[in-house]
Order: sequence, then structure tokens, then C-alpha cells
Amino acid sequence: MTTGQGALQGELNFTRVPQLLAQAEVLGVDGTLDLGGVSNADSAGLALLLELSRRSKARGKHLSIRGANEQIIQLARFFGLDKILRFE
Repeated sequence: MTTGQGALQGELNFTRVPQLLAQAEVLGVDGTLDLGGVSNADSAGLALLLELSRRSKARGKHLSIRGANEQIIQLARFFGLDKILRFE
């Protein structure tokens, strides 16, 4: 579920990512993405974040990811993506 253009809720997982990818053109369009309502993520969720970051860069912006919980940050570190994704 999304709440506005730059906020997500629930799980970022293999089941939900295809639905969220369909909304990628509006997610984080302002350069920020709020994950405060996200309970957990898997590798598919991280792939979504990478895609949103890529699209943001293509628009000349850097995507800032706010409110990510420790599970998401640790998973990103595990895959070495904490150096690519901009967690605040």
C-alpha cells in the first residue's frame, strides 16, 4: 500500500513489488521516499528501492530514503547496497 507519492506501508517483498513497480513513475518523484510504515523487506524490496533510485537519478535527483527500519538497513548492508541507497 502507498500513502501519497513518497510513502510506502506494509511489506516490501516478492509478492508486493510487482504492484509497486507499476507505480514507480510516481513513487519518490519528489526525491524522497518514506519507509516509516514498512514493516520488513526482502531482496525484491531492495531491488525496488534500487529501481526507484535509478529512475530518480534519470530525472536528475538523488532519492533520499527516510524512516527505514533496522531490518531494511541491515539487509541493504548485507548486500552492500547501503553505499548505493541513500538512507537518512
